[in-house]
Amino acid sequence: MPHVPDPLGQRTNLDRRGKYSEAEDFTTLLKEHALGVRYISSFPVKLRAEKGGRVFKIKGECRDISDTGMLLAVKDDYDQVKDAKNVRLSFKVPAGSMPEGHEARFRISGQIVRSVDQQQSVGIEFSQTLPSYLDRHKDRYLLVCAGISLAFVSLCVVLMRAESIIYFKYNALLYTYSLIAAAFLLTRYLFGSLYRPVAINPDFTPSVTVVIPCFNEEKWIQRTILSCLDQSYPVDKLKVCVVDDCSTDGSVDKIQELLKQLKNKEGDRYRVSERVKMLVQEKNAGKRAALVRGVEQTDTELVMFVDSDSFLEPDAVRNLVQPFQDPKMGGCAGRCDVANTYTNALTEMQSVRYYIAFRIMKAAEGVFDAVTCLSGPLSCYRRELVMKYKDRWLNQRFLGHKATFGDDRAMTNFILSHYRCGYQDTAVCSTIVPRQHRVFLKQQMRWKRSWLRESLMAGRFMWRKEPYAAINFYIGLIVPIMAPVVVVYNLMYVPLTQHIFPRTFLVGLLLMSLMMSFAQLFLRKSTTWTFGFLFCIYYELVLLWQMPIAWVTFWKSTWGTRQTPSDVAAQKKKQAKQEQRQLKRQARTGGGADEKA
Repeated sequence: MPHVPDPLGQRTNLDRRGKYSEAEDFTTLLKEHALGVRYISSFPVKLRAEKGGRVFKIKGECRDISDTGMLLAVKDDYDQVKDAKNVRLSFKVPAGSMPEGHEARFRISGQIVRSVDQQQSVGIEFSQTLPSYLDRHKDRYLLVCAGISLAFVSLCVVLMRAESIIYFKYNALLYTYSLIAAAFLLTRYLFGSLYRPVAINPDFTPSVTVVIPCFNEEKWIQRTILSCLDQSYPVDKLKVCVVDDCSTDGSVDKIQELLKQLKNKEGDRYRVSERVKMLVQEKNAGKRAALVRGVEQTDTELVMFVDSDSFLEPDAVRNLVQPFQDPKMGGCAGRCDVANTYTNALTEMQSVRYYIAFRIMKAAEGVFDAVTCLSGPLSCYRRELVMKYKDRWLNQRFLGHKATFGDDRAMTNFILSHYRCGYQDTAVCSTIVPRQHRVFLKQQMRWKRSWLRESLMAGRFMWRKEPYAAINFYIGLIVPIMAPVVVVYNLMYVPLTQHIFPRTFLVGLLLMSLMMSFAQLFLRKSTTWTFGFLFCIYYELVLLWQMPIAWVTFWKSTWGTRQTPSDVAAQKKKQAKQEQRQLKRQARTGGGADEKA
């Protein structure tokens, strides 16, 4: 746990690679500390060095890399290289080796600061950080190109909507929808660009308990717990409570194994026994019950909910508590990135979607402290408010059916109806997303059902919020519901009945998708930006048509992506129906054979 402030004072909380001064503020220290984070990698590096007046070139392999330097394995040329001073490096960082935006070719100078005889490797410190190199050689051009492209696309959208006003009298309903949809999208991007996170106040450190509900997450649960403990936050102010909801895999064993290791290695220094608690439910009661039990077992001012397959950045807790300096702030969401971005095209599409959904859409709501969903992977609440609404949360029903998922939106509604809900973009976690289309579609269907249910519930009080937030919410409710009807009308009804090619509608979809891609390029500078366009196509062809299904199946309680009791019951019911149909077919077949005999 290298990021935890050492209560015994045996080491500082800053990485040895950093260069710090006492005059720097806490935010700057955290940013500079992040420059020293090393990533295990393996890619070729060309090295040019000078020794004894002779210039030589060799090839090596990167073992690990940070924004400030790398460990380079040179093997046969080790004796020649280890005493060299100034070197020139040429390498390309592959996608996924470092955080998104680093994937580029570098030609950078540096100096050898250490040598490792056993590994035949040398440690090289760059003459400038990689972000500063990118800013000079790549980012400024990307920003200009992406900015111009984004402005051009926005102008085209405005001009197309001006055309809608001209033809408004021919189809008032359709063109009203197009005007509202365009205004909704453009204002979201506008207010998303105006958003600014709350600055860190180093003296504001309220007590926090991180509650992790776990169900069949033996693969990721140890990493999740470690990320929640390894925080640049005072030891006496941070606790972690893991609640296992009767997992059927080895999750409990993995949790116990990690806690035992932590107590043996860091137990005395970091008071692991006092700060970390594991609870196991007597029976599988669902995610909400697990969260509530964790909240009940603590007495801290704030409670933070983290999914069992999500991993916090070391400064996530420090950043996420800052909005609570406002006494009217009831809850706050952090930003969620994709941890397995480069697995395949589906995860890369989700990476773009997640970033835009948080950095643009949720940030736009955050400007008015009216965030409508404090997302499950990383969210924080005042404990007293969770305790106030826990019974309604646990026993929530909608049209007579028990609500088993959508817990994050449901709790957000309870809080938002009387308090503010914010967004803190600097509080970052990463989560594992589905890599198979079958699992992804089941997840999206579950999300749409909970979105429909909770949006209707929120509609009862959102009119009391700030005017833009209220108008934006109701438009955001109408547009997705009407979208399938509009698509059918433009792409099927009009071409078949009026023999008109839907050019304008398709161009509009193209512009909307390009806006998403260019925003990703402008803000994140990542090579995944092209997948924003692909995601929009995927959405129109596949995801859009889940909405009508969600209208008529909102009552379903199955998750679809994990074997909860509801899923098991639904699976047994399905098998029973299949067996009954098979028996009926056999009976009919047998009866026909008897008559023939």
